[in-house]
Amino acid sequence: MSLASSGHILGAAQVVLEHGGVTWAVTGDYKTQADPTCDPFQQVEADVLITESTFGLPLYRWQDPDAIAAQINQWWRDNQQNGRTSVLLAYSLGKAQRLAAMIDPSIGQIVAHGAVMKMVRAYRDSGVRLPPIDAVPSSARKVGGGRALVIAPPSVRGSRWLRLFGDVKVAMVSGWMFLQSEWHTRGFEHGFAISDHADFPGLISVIEGSRARRVLVTHGTSESLAELLRQRGLDASVLPSPLTDDSEHPRSHPA
Repeated sequence: MSLASSGHILGAAQVVLEHGGVTWAVTGDYKTQADPTCDPFQQVEADVLITESTFGLPLYRWQDPDAIAAQINQWWRDNQQNGRTSVLLAYSLGKAQRLAAMIDPSIGQIVAHGAVMKMVRAYRDSGVRLPPIDAVPSSARKVGGGRALVIAPPSVRGSRWLRLFGDVKVAMVSGWMFLQSEWHTRGFEHGFAISDHADFPGLISVIEGSRARRVLVTHGTSESLAELLRQRGLDASVLPSPLTDDSEHPRSHPA
C-alpha cells in the first residue's frame, strides 16, 4: 500500500494497493485545479480505478481560480463602497483556507469565525502561507469600520453571530454555486463557484491518465458518469456506497 496526493485539501491522499501484479487506486475526493494550500493531485496508473463523481456531469467546468479571485475581490470592494461588511460562507477545513489564499489583503481587514481560525492555525503550523487573518472579538460591531471581509462556516447563516457586523452582504462559496439557479434555490443573493472536487474535464483527465482497464464510479453522479465511460469503450460500473454525507452533494450540504 502507498499514498499519493489527491489535491483535495491539505494532507488528503489517494490509496494505492498492489497485490498479485494488480494495482488498485482509490482516489477518495480529489481536484486537479492548482491550490497553493495543499499538494497538487498526483496522477496514478492502475489496473482498477475507483473514482468519485461529485461533479460528473459535462456541464460542470470550473473557471480559472485567478478569474474567480478577481470576482470576489471586486465584490468585496463594491460592498465597501456601499458601507457593507462582506461575509463569505465556506467550510472551515480546506475551503476556507483556499479561499483566504485567493483574497487580496490590501483591500481591507480579513477576519474569521473561530471554527475557521482553528483550521487557519493548523494550516500555518503545517507551513502553509496565508494572508493576515484576525479572529472576531465577541463584542465586535462593524469590524473594520464595516469594510472588512468575514470568512465563516455555512452554519452561521441566519444566526445572531452575523448581527455582530451590522449591514452585511453574504455570499456562498461552493461548487454548486456554478449554477446561478442554485443561488436562489438555496436562498443566496450571490455565490462563487470554488470547489475542492474535480470538475467534469478533471475527472475525465484523471480517468484517462490512470490507463485503468476497469473503472468503478462512486459518490455523486455515478450512474451518469459510468454510462458515459461505457459509451467511450471503458469497462465502467457504479460502486454502491453507504456514504450519505458528501460535503459537495446537493442533497445533503450546500457546498
